[in-house]
Amino acid sequence: MGKNSGVPSPSRRDLLRMIGVTAGSTAMYQAMSSLGFAADSPYRGPIDLQGTPKGASVLILGAGIAGMSAAYELRNAGYQVQVLEYNDRAGGRNWSLRGGDSYTELGGLTQQCRFDKDLYINPGPWRIPYHHRGMLSYCRRLGVPLEPFLQVNYNAYLHSSRAFGGKPQRYREIKADYQGHVAELLSKATRQNALDASVSKEDQERLLESLRNWGALDKTNAYISSNTSSERRGYQKDPGGGLTARPIPSEPIGLTDILESRLWQGISAGDMFDMQTALFQPVGGMGRVGEAFGRELGPLIRYNSKVTDIHQDNQSVSVAYEDTRKPGTKLQARADWCLCTIPLPILAQIPMNVGPALAAAIAAVPYASAVKVGLQFKRRFWEEDEHIFGGITYTDLPIANIGYPNTGFHSGGKGVLLGGYIWGTNAMEFTAMTPDERVRKALDYGSQIHPQYPQEFDNGVAVAWHRSPFTMGCFGMWTSDTRAKHYDDLCEIDGRIVLAGEHASYIGGWQEGAVTSALDAIGRLHQRAIAAGATA
Repeated sequence: MGKNSGVPSPSRRDLLRMIGVTAGSTAMYQAMSSLGFAADSPYRGPIDLQGTPKGASVLILGAGIAGMSAAYELRNAGYQVQVLEYNDRAGGRNWSLRGGDSYTELGGLTQQCRFDKDLYINPGPWRIPYHHRGMLSYCRRLGVPLEPFLQVNYNAYLHSSRAFGGKPQRYREIKADYQGHVAELLSKATRQNALDASVSKEDQERLLESLRNWGALDKTNAYISSNTSSERRGYQKDPGGGLTARPIPSEPIGLTDILESRLWQGISAGDMFDMQTALFQPVGGMGRVGEAFGRELGPLIRYNSKVTDIHQDNQSVSVAYEDTRKPGTKLQARADWCLCTIPLPILAQIPMNVGPALAAAIAAVPYASAVKVGLQFKRRFWEEDEHIFGGITYTDLPIANIGYPNTGFHSGGKGVLLGGYIWGTNAMEFTAMTPDERVRKALDYGSQIHPQYPQEFDNGVAVAWHRSPFTMGCFGMWTSDTRAKHYDDLCEIDGRIVLAGEHASYIGGWQEGAVTSALDAIGRLHQRAIAAGATA
């Protein structure tokens, strides 16, 4: 639109709504992060906690990323710190399942991971954007090596079960053809003077030149089978050497077929701010971050500790908990202050004497349903047969996508795929299944994209986050209304207790939200502690 078109510019929320319509639910989730608008992380370096009162103590509930980043900084500042953690490991949702690991979900079903050595699946977070500086800083300080995470692979697939006979299409083909056809249409409109009111004559010439470049159009501004278009979408016969060297251009897919397939929904997968290059992953799995924090904090963390009651008075906070290895044991921890990072569906079930505003905020935020399925195969057929090295395939099937390992290229032997990252009602259906049923269902769906699945399958695991005993959901789902009504109340210090975690951030569903929330919370708690020390 021109500056004087008379049409008001859409708001950010309108733009997000349009993203949901045009780019699909996955992109919408990434764009919104549960209505925490994508934004640059506020992290600018280690927090400054000078002037710690002598002997001041903080009890932290939960050894996830929020709890451990807070414990790390508070310990370094001179606080006496103790962390209570439900699991027998550090990390919370920062977690990798490897061969030999076991996991018991709500309902009592236990899975034994049988992956080969060095193979893993990340049931929770699996990537760190370049602008999540807090997470990257802790990886650096803790000595966790990183490697590239490939969000977009032009040789991966876009798949619709209702288009092209259910045959998956290469990402590059759909992207090139969609851009080419749109560029051709816009060039026609430009040459027919349809844009005169919006674009000057000089800019129309520049626009035509840019469209030829962007859409791989020929000299007549047409998108046709040619070397130019094939350089984008791939050749029918690739260039080579010798007498067989001559390439054969490929034939673009028609615009109607592209539009009807709706595969254009997946084109923008890497365009969202949180998905733009570069992204990283810890070498050996995302759980390496939590493990490194656990080693760093050592005896400060008490594992297998199930919190049963939180009580504060004017002088301190006392927490009752039990050792999960000895059901019925009654233990207690006490400190001057408490940072609580327990996920809200769990926290809502624990007695805690806080004010009505915080209690209402805790009860107001439901958690998203999500399921991840890890599938080990006897060989890396996606590389050997289809030349897919890393990245993601998107599909309209309930599994939503298939993630290819971004490491171990050309290594031969077995490999593990993310066989599904499932959301919404589909995730609820998968959650109702047993783990074995989830794996079988993911195999059935995935075989529509990769027919090698049945023959090459080895073993698998499936984590449904609503059945996770330490979270009962994937991440906090805010709406604009609940944020307006409850967000500030959730984050405010209540007496001697303050909450932190991705649910107390505008970077929902990301570890950076947990980090920035924790640093903000302990910064405010530190000021309270200094003030209390001055008046004591």
